[in-house]
Amino acid sequence: MVNFNIQFSKILEKYKNVQEALNKTEKLNSEDLIKMNKEYSDLKPLVDKIEEYKKEQTDIENLNDLLKDNDKEIIKIADIELQEKKNNIINLENELLKLLIPRDANDTKNSILEIRAGTGGDEASLFASDLLNMYQKYADTNKWKFEILSISETGLKGVKEVICNISGMNVFSKLKFESGVHRVQRVPTTESSGRVHTSAATVAVLPEAEEIDVNIEERDLRIDVFRSSGPGGQSVNTTDSAVRITHIPSGIVVSQQDEKSQHKNKAKAMKILRSRLLDNEIQQKNKERSEQRKIQVGSGDRSERIRTYNFPQGRVSDHRINLTLYNLNEILDGKIEDLIDPLIAEEESKKLAGMKNE
Repeated sequence: MVNFNIQFSKILEKYKNVQEALNKTEKLNSEDLIKMNKEYSDLKPLVDKIEEYKKEQTDIENLNDLLKDNDKEIIKIADIELQEKKNNIINLENELLKLLIPRDANDTKNSILEIRAGTGGDEASLFASDLLNMYQKYADTNKWKFEILSISETGLKGVKEVICNISGMNVFSKLKFESGVHRVQRVPTTESSGRVHTSAATVAVLPEAEEIDVNIEERDLRIDVFRSSGPGGQSVNTTDSAVRITHIPSGIVVSQQDEKSQHKNKAKAMKILRSRLLDNEIQQKNKERSEQRKIQVGSGDRSERIRTYNFPQGRVSDHRINLTLYNLNEILDGKIEDLIDPLIAEEESKKLAGMKNE
């Protein structure tokens, strides 16, 4: 069981230190001031709830004293109030547990979304295009900015590979569970016999990394420039504006050629590279943590199928939480909250179970 008193002491001490620091803003540079203000806003709801909890505890102690009174009427009233207070305490403990759940430091970050057609040929690329459309509409619903950084399309309006940048409020916290293999079961438009085919696309959602998140040494990079080319190798401009960056220690290679400016292509490629390196670091930490604690959630293992979209039955199944919904058209239209919210709740419940067992 969580030891609330120890937790509370640490939180209240930290809150006090932040308050004192904010009272001396002249000693803080702008970066520290932003950091302290964020820490204050994160701690304030928790501290308010702790104060409410402590007040209820004090009231319970006082009511217990009243139960020793000689006046039976006072004892009766005190007993009724005591039961209410005890119920309040139980509710407050549950609320506090949720507030005490360790937050993913990357939850507030923007995200790099990568979608790649997998097995299934043209049908897989058409499905990858459907997923791209689904995430674009979901981003619009959340009023997020959705920018395609690079895209490789097929002649059938399919997508071989697309990399996007999504920015807005808490993007990664909502999209991080989308990483994995997405499988589709449907009759392709080119199938004359009406036979259902199974195809797949892979999705990767990476927290967008800032320069302060990932330290990249210039000596670890090999940067090649070349002439951008369109479909079939056709040259789309006459300058060496395309950029390929190889991160030598990790072997990660990122190419960008969508912009006519070499400088812009390099900036986009570095943004993707930073996010992939940060994701590698997160995956490694998650792997180590999950080996130590089986309750770890969200290791991001992309080797296994996470979701199936079955068109004949209008069904979507998320295999991680055994969730099946029959609103396929709505989901592909960007209404994926019914998939995302249960995944977030599942992560929270497992973290809560871990906290209670500590």
